[in-house]
Amino acid sequence: MNKYMIVLNTRRCIGCHGCEVHCKDNKKLPFGPILCEIDHKPLKSIKGVPKTEFTFRSCYQCDDPYCAHICPTNALSKREDGIVMLDVEACIGCMACAGACPWGIPQFNPATNKMVKCDYCVDRLDQGLKPACVTKCTTHALKFVTLQEK
Repeated sequence: MNKYMIVLNTRRCIGCHGCEVHCKDNKKLPFGPILCEIDHKPLKSIKGVPKTEFTFRSCYQCDDPYCAHICPTNALSKREDGIVMLDVEACIGCMACAGACPWGIPQFNPATNKMVKCDYCVDRLDQGLKPACVTKCTTHALKFVTLQEK
C-alpha cells in the first residue's frame, strides 16, 4: 500500500497561494472552503531583511482518521492506497468530521450543504496525474511523493 503525501520546499515557496486557487478550481469550490492552504509565519529579520516562512496544510490522510470514526453515515473511508475519501452522496453535512479532525481539515461547502476535503485529487491520480495544487505550483515548491520516496 502506498501512502502519499505532499511536501513543501520552503526555499522555493513564495506564498502566492496558486496551489489554493488551482485546488478550488479543480474541485469547483465556491468562496469558503479551502482544501489546501499556505500559511505565512513572519520570522525575525536578519540584518534588517524581513523573512517569512511558509507552511503547506492539507488533509494528512491519517492512518486511523478520527473524521471517519465520527461520521454518522460512514461517508468517510480509506482507500487501499491510504487516501481518506468522502462519499458526498452519503454525507449529510452535519460537520461532525470537521469537529473530530484535530486540524479541522474537512470543510463545509455552502453550495452543496455537504462536507468536502482534500483527497489528493483522486480523479487526477486515477488518470496517472498529480494533484492540481502540485501540478500548478508556480515555483514547483510542492512535490507529491509516496512515503517511501520522502
